[in-house]
Amino acid sequence: MLTIRLSRIGKRKQPFYRLIISEKSRDPQARVLEILGSYNPFTKEFTAKADRITYWLGQGAKTSVTVNNLLIDKGVIKGEKIRAVRISKKRQEAKQAAEAKKETPAPAPAEKKEEAKTA
Repeated sequence: MLTIRLSRIGKRKQPFYRLIISEKSRDPQARVLEILGSYNPFTKEFTAKADRITYWLGQGAKTSVTVNNLLIDKGVIKGEKIRAVRISKKRQEAKQAAEAKKETPAPAPAEKKEEAKTA
């Protein structure tokens, strides 16, 4: 599967990124199909080939979460931002268990009042 993502090319403590398209399983520093732009996080300077990005997206390529949010901010593509959250398996299982407990129905407040009046 093709993905549009960032590849770091800057010096130590001076990051600079290229916007590239390559196979998802391939290393970002390995051979790429095409360089689509660049991004400097210090100056927030962003350059992109909008026509090539829309072409690759039309061909079925996906974007990384960071690239998706960056392209939406700069107005290259339209859509909603994606919130990137990494959750460990233990934390995810605990969250699902907590949600399962919440799903058990509790008696409505009106029913409690009726029970109190009859007693």
